[in-house]
Amino acid sequence: MPSLINKVKIFSGRSSRPLAEKIALSYGLPLGDVTCPSYSDGEFQPSLNESVRGCDVFLIQSTTPPAENLLELMLMIDAAKRASAHMVTAVIPYFGLARQDRKDKPRVPIGSKMIANILVAAGADRVMTMDLHAPQIQGFFDIPVDHLDSLVIFIPYIKSLKLDNIVLAAPDIGASKRVREFAKVLNCEMVICDKERKRANEVESMVVIGDVKGKNVVLIDDICDTANTLAKAAKLLKEEGAASVRAVCTHPVLSGKAYDTIENSVMEELVVTDTIPLKDERPKIKVLSVDRLFANAIRNVCEYGSISSLFNIDNAYQSKIGFK
Repeated sequence: MPSLINKVKIFSGRSSRPLAEKIALSYGLPLGDVTCPSYSDGEFQPSLNESVRGCDVFLIQSTTPPAENLLELMLMIDAAKRASAHMVTAVIPYFGLARQDRKDKPRVPIGSKMIANILVAAGADRVMTMDLHAPQIQGFFDIPVDHLDSLVIFIPYIKSLKLDNIVLAAPDIGASKRVREFAKVLNCEMVICDKERKRANEVESMVVIGDVKGKNVVLIDDICDTANTLAKAAKLLKEEGAASVRAVCTHPVLSGKAYDTIENSVMEELVVTDTIPLKDERPKIKVLSVDRLFANAIRNVCEYGSISSLFNIDNAYQSKIGFK
């Protein structure tokens, strides 16, 4: 009698190759052979260089800018579907355009909804991602979405610091719900840095809601883009009497002068994951890998196991998720 579990194959796009190699290694498979030759005008054509007929195919690609990374993922999905793959899962460690989750002013797109439609139209049967900027984006899809949580990566690390008088801080109101989840697990207090923007990537003013005097503060966020918000929040927290300030952020977009901003800030360190590869190495930036978490999620999908079980902190310690 044939096995109910289909053969698994893992491929990577060009934007996430280093992480994909680690995920495949953690899963226990070699990374699939894929090439992406380009024409002189910039057009490219991904090619899966091995059979995927009847296989459960996982295509790993963060959709960071430029938009070619998203297009490459869609072409890979199409290639796998046309090659008779049994199931195609788009593994998107960083889901680009997630900040465009609503119409916050007239005549603007809801970019994340559009991307959801495109991925489904391209032929994706399932999406696996991590720390969406807005969790409700899962509802934009009419296919299953496995939304992984970096809490199991960061909580063990924060505990390993053995900080006294720890306080968690939300860099804005939008991050407060996520910070509250961290605070419950760590059994500590939280504060909020309430900011007002003049325009995107530019903070006009900020105030701290809560007491941080003599506390070791950890800022929690999902995306670090220009790092201006984190740097300004860290400075304000120190001025309010914090003993130390550090930050943990899932996705290191780190655009513009972000690397210099972090190094010149009062933060002790910025801890990120490898959902997006760093463009530069700096002393204050520490990277924790998400490879084991994604590998375990892929295994549970293939073996019809629970995804939510991966969010248990005790399980994270046992499987050493996030620790190398």
